[in-house]
Amino acid sequence: MKKTSTAKSGPIASNGMRAEYRFDYQKARPNRFAGRTDKDRLVVVLDPDVSEVFTTPESVNAVLRALLTTMPRTAKSRTVRKTQPGEMGKRRRA
Repeated sequence: MKKTSTAKSGPIASNGMRAEYRFDYQKARPNRFAGRTDKDRLVVVLDPDVSEVFTTPESVNAVLRALLTTMPRTAKSRTVRKTQPGEMGKRRRA
């Protein structure tokens, strides 16, 4: 006859958390959600003083969009012209 194990769990605090949890690292698996990122998002780390003011992504986006409206428009894409061999030092005359 096998003995049934009676694992002693430590006292549970008022917030429902135990003081210590035992984790079996041999059964651990890699985080399956770590590779899933939204391709339309860009993560930017804010400095602590800035993050005290802007606490949500919506507040950061609102201010950045307002700033964008005040900036002069620039060309969205520039085509890079390849130079021909020997053309590097030549200048165009107007």
